Amino acid sequence: MAAYDYDLFTIGAGSGGVRASRIAAGHGARVAVAEERYLGGTCVNVGCVPKKFLVYAAQYSAGFQDAAGYGWDVEAKDHDWQRLIANKDAEITRLNGIYRRLLENAGATIFDARATIVDEHTVDVGGKRVTAERILIATGGWPELPEKPGVRDYAITSNEVFHLEKRPEHIAIVGAGYIATEFAGVFNGLGSRTVQIYRGDKLLRGFDEDVRDFMDAEMAKAGVDLRPRTTIERLEKAGGCLRATLSDGTMLDLDAVLYATGRRPNVRGLGLERVGVELDERGAIKVDDQYRTTVPNIYALGDVTDRVNLTPVATAEGHVLADTLFGNKPRSVNYLNIPTAVFSIPPVATCGMTEAEARAVYPAVDIYRTNFKPMKHTLSGRDQRMLMKLVVDRASDRVVGCHLVGDDTPEMIQGVAVAMNAGATKAVFDSTIGLHPTAAEEFVTLRTKVPDPA
Repeated sequence: MAAYDYDLFTIGAGSGGVRASRIAAGHGARVAVAEERYLGGTCVNVGCVPKKFLVYAAQYSAGFQDAAGYGWDVEAKDHDWQRLIANKDAEITRLNGIYRRLLENAGATIFDARATIVDEHTVDVGGKRVTAERILIATGGWPELPEKPGVRDYAITSNEVFHLEKRPEHIAIVGAGYIATEFAGVFNGLGSRTVQIYRGDKLLRGFDEDVRDFMDAEMAKAGVDLRPRTTIERLEKAGGCLRATLSDGTMLDLDAVLYATGRRPNVRGLGLERVGVELDERGAIKVDDQYRTTVPNIYALGDVTDRVNLTPVATAEGHVLADTLFGNKPRSVNYLNIPTAVFSIPPVATCGMTEAEARAVYPAVDIYRTNFKPMKHTLSGRDQRMLMKLVVDRASDRVVGCHLVGDDTPEMIQGVAVAMNAGATKAVFDSTIGLHPTAAEEFVTLRTKVPDPA
C-alpha cells in the first residue's frame, strides 16, 4: 500500500501548475490537481490570451484608417463589443477543454474545487481529505483595489474588464504598468474616451528610460489622456455615471474605472500558516532555488512566489520541478535575458538590461539608438514612430540589452533573446546581413554610438 494517496498534489491549474502536473504524471507519478475557478489560470482566462484578442480588435480602427493611403476605400462601421466578448469567450472555453484533456491524458486526477492545506501531507479539497507525498502551490496572483472611498464599491480590475456587458464610452484606467498601459491602448483604439491616471512621472516604471519617454509621447499622440502625478481620491455614483474626484481637485464623470495598480500573491485562505510556510513582506511564498518552501515537502512556483511574474517563466519552472522530482533529470531555469512584451498600442519589447542597469554593472557602456517612421506609415500618413535601442558592454562587445517600441516588436524580440543568450556581440550583429525591407534590419545596421552622457 502506498503511504499517500498521491505523489504530487497541485493547488492551482494555471500555466505553472498544469505543466508541473502533466510532466510529473508523464514521468509516472500519481498526480492530482485542484482548481476552483478555471483551468489555465489567469493567462488563459483573464490575462494574456483574452487581452491580446482585445488588442487585436483595437488595432483594426487604425488599420481601417491607414488603408486609405494604400488605395482602399474602407468604411468602418460601429464596433460590436458583445460579439467580440462572445467570440473571446468561445475561444477561452475551447482552451479550457484543451488544458483538461492535457491533464487527463497524462493520467492526472482533476478536482474542480477549492483546496486548502490541512497539514504537511494532507489537503482538504471540496470537503474531502486526501494525502500527498509532495504538495505544490501554484495559485498565481490576484488584482487588488486600494482602500479609498468608493473604489472597492464601484471600480473594476483586470478580472472583471473581460466580462463587461458593453464598452464604456468614457473610462479611466488607474496605473502606469503594463496591464494599465495595455488596456489604455485597447479602449482608446476601440473608440472610448480614455484617461490614464498614475502617481509617477512616466509610464512603465522599471523599463528603460528611453522607452518610457517614447511611450509617453506615442500614447498621448494616439489620443490617450495621460494624467501623471495624479490619483483618484474618491469614487461615487452621480446619476447614471461614476464621478471620480482626483488629487488635483478636478472631477471626471465616467462610465467605468479600471484599476491596474498591482497584483498580490494569491495565498489567502490556503492554510499556509497551519504548517509554517513562510511568506515575505509582500505576502509571497518564500522558496529556495529548487522551489522548496520552508516546509521541505511543500513547493511553490510562478506568480505566487512574486519573482519573475511571467507565464512562460511559470511554465518553465513547472517543467523543471517535475523533471527534477520525478524524471531523474535535475536541471534549472535560465532566468537570464528573458524577453518581455507589453502589448500596448504601440507595443513594447525588451530583453536584458536597461541602460541604467548596465551602467551600474559595467565600467563602460555603448548605446546604439534609432527613432524612425516605419515604412508602413510613409504611405498611411499616420504620425507613429518606432524606437530601437541596443545596450553594449564596451569591454566584451556583448549586447546586454535590447529595447524596442513599435509594430511587430514582440515578434522580433524572441530571436534577439536567443542571440543574447548565445552571447552575441555587437560585432556579430554588425556582421549579420539585414532582411530588407523590414524594420528589424535596423538591428544589424546600427553603427553610430550615442555620445556618452557628460
